[in-house]
Amino acid sequence: MTGRELILNLVRDGRAPRVPVMPITMMLACDQTHYAYRDYAANCRVLAEAQLAAAARFGFDYVSAISDPCREAADFGAAVRWFDHQPPAADERAALLADKRRLYSLGLPDPAAGRMGDRVQAVALLRSRTQRSLLVEGWVEGPCAEAADLRGINTLMTDFFDDPAFVADLFGHATENAIRFARAQVQAGADLIGIGDAAASLVGPEIYAQFVWPEEKRLLDAIHGFGCAARLHICGDIAPLLPQIAGLGADILDLDSMVDVAAARAACGPRQVLLGNLDPVRLVKDGTPAQIHAALDACRAAAGDAYIAGAGCEVPRRTPDANVRAFAEWSRRLIPGTGRPPWDS
Repeated sequence: MTGRELILNLVRDGRAPRVPVMPITMMLACDQTHYAYRDYAANCRVLAEAQLAAAARFGFDYVSAISDPCREAADFGAAVRWFDHQPPAADERAALLADKRRLYSLGLPDPAAGRMGDRVQAVALLRSRTQRSLLVEGWVEGPCAEAADLRGINTLMTDFFDDPAFVADLFGHATENAIRFARAQVQAGADLIGIGDAAASLVGPEIYAQFVWPEEKRLLDAIHGFGCAARLHICGDIAPLLPQIAGLGADILDLDSMVDVAAARAACGPRQVLLGNLDPVRLVKDGTPAQIHAALDACRAAAGDAYIAGAGCEVPRRTPDANVRAFAEWSRRLIPGTGRPPWDS
């Protein structure tokens, strides 16, 4: 069974012959090439080469077009700061929507052009190069994350109270763009669309219910309408939001290291596929393969069958090769003489 089939079978049936391996790698993937990270984020061919190299070297079951959170913002016209060896970032000091009135004349960029178009091309390259052996993941920003990039995250946090009507309009505009961007990536060959909505972990359940949940739900429903699976990635402690997140219908839900896997399983029910939640620095980068294996055993025991192995967020660059390989080694290891993985003993 290919990595692609493994993941899609798990999403569909809640079980798979082994646990899929899907750690997020961006800078670490780029470091498998001779290119600077600036090139990875700007050139679809570099990104595809790096993702394929990382998957081959470390035994991953997927490749991803993820690179940074600023593709949509850049195409809207936001100021973006570029760096040679780390991801580009929106310049909050020059936020595109510092003047809220600008939202109402802000058009939707063409997802086939600019930085969004480059990601669409990356998806197409990955689909062509993998020949359906690995799952291909596209990526979009969620409504709260994109609003933060366009308005400035600190300003947005006060907007929730000072101008809720504007926030609703801004989130709606961001979601409409994300839907268009997701559609273009599905048409290019994406099997799965990841949704990054890190800023959503900064709000409480009431604000999440009023502003974030409805737009995340609209985006997820649209992706499903395109015949594609969806992964929700919200960095940070989302424990207070889990009862609401459980109702979104995400095919895969990422858990950061501060979110208890057993609590997430209890909140989301037995069918929700959970991914995570190893601490990317203290365990994955600075631990040992044996410690990683033990932590994955614990995650699988708490999550049950509907589980995918990964870190709580991006695997950092300069993580030892042995630690990155530990995910795939754990997924494929069997108890001698039994033919069974350790969690079924």
